Amino acid sequence: MPISDGHNIDLNAIARDAMRRYGFEPEFSPAVIQEVKLLREDLLVSRAQENLRDLQDLLWSSIDNADSLDLDQLEYCEQGPRQEILVKVAIADVDLFVPKGSKTDDHAANNGNSVYTGVETFPMLPERLSTDLSSLRTGALRIAIVVEFAVLKDGSIRQGKIYRARVMNKAKLVYEEVGAWLEGKGPAPEVLGKIPGLSEQLRLQDEAADRLKAFRMEQGALELESLETRAVTEDGVVVALVLPQESRAQYIIENFMIAANRTVMDRIGKADIMSIQRIVRVPKNWPGIIEVAASFHMKLPLEPSSRELSKFLIKRKIADPVTFPDLSLTIVKLLGPGEYEISEPGKPPVGHFGLAITDYTHATAPNRRYVDVIIQRLVKAVISGQPCPYSRKELVEHAAWCTDRDKSSKKVERFMRKVEAAVLLTGRIGEDFNGIVTGASEKGTYVRLMDPPVEGKVVRGAERMRVGEKVRVRLTDLNPYEGHIDLARIRDDAKPMRRSRRK
Repeated sequence: MPISDGHNIDLNAIARDAMRRYGFEPEFSPAVIQEVKLLREDLLVSRAQENLRDLQDLLWSSIDNADSLDLDQLEYCEQGPRQEILVKVAIADVDLFVPKGSKTDDHAANNGNSVYTGVETFPMLPERLSTDLSSLRTGALRIAIVVEFAVLKDGSIRQGKIYRARVMNKAKLVYEEVGAWLEGKGPAPEVLGKIPGLSEQLRLQDEAADRLKAFRMEQGALELESLETRAVTEDGVVVALVLPQESRAQYIIENFMIAANRTVMDRIGKADIMSIQRIVRVPKNWPGIIEVAASFHMKLPLEPSSRELSKFLIKRKIADPVTFPDLSLTIVKLLGPGEYEISEPGKPPVGHFGLAITDYTHATAPNRRYVDVIIQRLVKAVISGQPCPYSRKELVEHAAWCTDRDKSSKKVERFMRKVEAAVLLTGRIGEDFNGIVTGASEKGTYVRLMDPPVEGKVVRGAERMRVGEKVRVRLTDLNPYEGHIDLARIRDDAKPMRRSRRK
């Protein structure tokens, strides 16, 4: 099949095939569609009115991507005594509409989470739920689980109450716009001029997040940057790949969610019931991390230390911000993946090495992750004084399966990024690019091109390449259907080749 351009490549078909290959159901069954269609919002909400706090008048807002409609959480802050900042995070009550054992619940449990392939999003829940009934969208009165915590002057937190409440989102804000405004790089989002007090509310949230981040970094939390590109498409054709830039707006959500998840874990633990924790184990390949640091003439201790690793990463980000994302990717691979594991009363938690904390779970994105739905059911049982809705066997099985689904969804998303990158480079075989070595092992040597930001495998000239080394490479071949991009190292004085006309 000719691949002189990307117009004849069906990216959606490739994405659906990848979903099935890794065990996902890309479509909802007729039974799920019918079950959701028959949901009576008024009836379900009326049954849940008992013991709800009425917080709909608070200045709740959300910050998310511009195209996100599956809004899982809202935020609200207020000044407290002794320079404390009191934070409330409202989490969508998905369990209200997706009871345990329902057809919709079975589908969500099987897929484990929403999968984002760039060209198409495969939601965990049908759109009538995730973008409407269980979405904390603006102007809609919703029932939510509210998690409270106080951010102290030094950035530590005092965990507070968890309860059910009525809430209403007053403003859906966008990461890029809020981030640019907070950093003084752009105008205030238009909605800030329309809602009294919203500007001050966001400034307070930013202050609280700044405290939280500073404290976490002091404790040894790792600041890493992602190399996950996002495809820009026009009429089904990839026209660009962009690297999303983190901003102060992302830091607000990131730090608030970490604190909220810790508060949830603390509350469940005090109720003396089993739960599921999110962990990143102490890295087995710590010698590999020591070796990476040594290549930058820095020494790490023989025993794993997130605090010392954090110091090393901070120094490297300051010294070379351009290549820091590549270093981040290398460290992430050496750290190992995140996992879900049960947490039992009386047993010490495994902890999260990357966050430098021991009490962590996933509870703040129930529209997008199934483990968050499980945790939500545990929280509601604690609040109402009911027994744990899951047996130990169920929690063990769910933890293992959600770990598998998390890893598999990342494989689908990673594969599709490679496909989209290959499509973007179609027709450019023979061109030369500047790049940086991102991986060098028995599995192969990989280089990320500087522009466009795509990664390929070095099939010629990979000898003695070092991670972090800047190199000049030539695109020798590609296969968009398999996501293969082949590169060859070239000499600095080599003449560029003409663009290939190969079909």
